[in-house]
Amino acid sequence: MAKALNEILVDQGALTPEQVKKVQLYVKQNNVPFSDAVIKLGMATEDQVMMALSKHFSIPYASKENGILVPEREQGLQKIITEKFARDNMVLPLFIEEGELAIALLDPTNLFLLENITRMSGKQVQPFITSKSQLLNAMDAFYSNKNLLEEVMNESSKVEEDEVASDDDVDVSNFLDLDKPSQNISQYVKQVNAILRQAISERTSDIHLELFDERVSLRFRIDGSLYERTPPARDAFNAIISRIKILSKLDIAEKRLPQDGSFTIRYQNRSIEVRVSVCPAVYGEKLVLRILDKGTGEMNIDKLGFEPEQKKAFLEAANLPHGLIFLTGPTGSGKSTTLNAVLTTIRTPELNFMTLEDPVEYKLAGISQVQVKPAIGLTFAAGLRSFLRQDPDVILVGEVRDNETAESCLKAALTGHLVLSTLHTNEALGAVPRLIDMGMEPFLLASSLALVAAQRLVRVLCPYCKVPHVPDSSTLSYIIQEGHLNARDQNSWTFFRAVGCPKCFGTGFMGRRAIYEVFRMTEEMRTIIYKTQDLVALKQAAIRSGSLNLRANGWRKVIRGQTTVDEILSITTADE
Repeated sequence: MAKALNEILVDQGALTPEQVKKVQLYVKQNNVPFSDAVIKLGMATEDQVMMALSKHFSIPYASKENGILVPEREQGLQKIITEKFARDNMVLPLFIEEGELAIALLDPTNLFLLENITRMSGKQVQPFITSKSQLLNAMDAFYSNKNLLEEVMNESSKVEEDEVASDDDVDVSNFLDLDKPSQNISQYVKQVNAILRQAISERTSDIHLELFDERVSLRFRIDGSLYERTPPARDAFNAIISRIKILSKLDIAEKRLPQDGSFTIRYQNRSIEVRVSVCPAVYGEKLVLRILDKGTGEMNIDKLGFEPEQKKAFLEAANLPHGLIFLTGPTGSGKSTTLNAVLTTIRTPELNFMTLEDPVEYKLAGISQVQVKPAIGLTFAAGLRSFLRQDPDVILVGEVRDNETAESCLKAALTGHLVLSTLHTNEALGAVPRLIDMGMEPFLLASSLALVAAQRLVRVLCPYCKVPHVPDSSTLSYIIQEGHLNARDQNSWTFFRAVGCPKCFGTGFMGRRAIYEVFRMTEEMRTIIYKTQDLVALKQAAIRSGSLNLRANGWRKVIRGQTTVDEILSITTADE
């Protein structure tokens, strides 16, 4: 008799018996499968769950790491299972051996799908189970072997319509360029589709499209840096802007004022929100699209970039019954992702969690989320006052921007609630003088502040093309000193440099991770806040407590071969 999934996960060390009880309660309340509940609650990774399911069903597990989830390219598998069928049914052909077709899929109990593939291929089917993220990545690598964007912009070939958008989605009656009424609308639809599809495949966070005197510029922001891409023709620019405006329900006739909107697309079986900002410029409107791909959001606190002692300190503070926690950093540094990952980790049915955000970027199961709407009076401060009548235990405030919000957060913390929020300061301890400037009394702040942290995002080296690198002796000494590292351990350190390859689109990097500084409030630090508010004295007290600053945390990523020396030097300063 097959072992139950929860028993296998406990045996693997992925879950504790107490966590199993929490998951079972969540399953009962939300009517979802046990495997889905474990992943949604962030108690185990998707790969851990799928490996457990592999044992439960006695079906082998396929992954890139074990070398099975790498389809054979010389066996004509694309003709047996087309890309459309593969993506629609979440299945991938792997190889043909002794008359059997091996496939990777998410649900090995889908007998109808297995029978359908047997009929299509004329072969017996050998199923392998895999995780959704691994399957989608393998599909991209197997099927996507051409630059769709360049082909469309150069009109060198026909582009197959994608599920991103179609003419049936919107009313195109006013879409024609009045100066050129004979323009072919479908060509612009294809160009917009190609831009979106290429951007998503390259892990783009923002698309910049703008018109200059002699040319059109199209740039993708990938891992924090902008890269030029093949732009549309100059005479197609206005039509493409109009297409995007229609999708986001904006006024296509208004070209004098900034406009903001959004739309949602389906791509590779996942929902992706696109936020649109149009701003008038000298030569024409500038368009920026922010891509919020929920399928790539990292909600696992273990994969964010915390050092073990930092994670321990943050979670200890997040499990306090009341107090203030502030995470600082510039816009786009991943603060929302970190706080949402923390909430996902500490979430429990026994507590009432509420968030107030602008906007709500991640939908979290089991948590009440509210989006502020200043136009109708729903500000952060007004929302917080309402929250206190909703019997909350944990409150997330998207950002403290003004005195009123700061005082409301302090009041909530002093009346027995745990409040997490963000501030725009360059360093974690810079939150203290900023909050006092906003009107918080030092003696109240000293007693209620539980933790302050700061973060930045660093690019992670591409695993396919990075090459070993030996830094010079002066750089090595600098790293040892600033990172508070033991020089005797340097034989175990590994340094790499970026090169660039097709898999990382020539950048040398693939993805980003956060570096942190995390400071739990000690009695010494509370005394300084109460008496002098001296930032230099606060920093010295934090160092004495053994906490790492941003630069020291960054050097630990470097010596593990995760990023480069130049990357850390570019985003941190010596006193951060």
